[in-house]
Amino acid sequence: MESTFGIIAEPNRRAILGLLASSERSVTEIEQQLRMSQPSVSKHLRVLREAGFVEARVDAQRRVYRIRPEPFMEVDAWLTPFRHFWSDRVDALERHLDRTAQASPKKRKKR
Repeated sequence: MESTFGIIAEPNRRAILGLLASSERSVTEIEQQLRMSQPSVSKHLRVLREAGFVEARVDAQRRVYRIRPEPFMEVDAWLTPFRHFWSDRVDALERHLDRTAQASPKKRKKR
């Protein structure tokens, strides 16, 4: 079985997870949104389902997929010791954007 990071490293799987992050979707909806073939979508969903990232429910004649939060919680826990590497930079960017936003109205008034 692939590792968690190996599973989410695959771009099509990340795209599928990105879609499912906003709402549950059927295979057909995923196919249409990502412009992927049905066999390809089904293959990636099978890998994601077997790894526990998604689950399916039957709705009439279709299967509807949704994200399972547990594997993402495990990834988040693993990332915790590394978070300080980027959180300081994100905080600095936020401060810079706040200063830029405060300075912008003043510049507009001068024109």
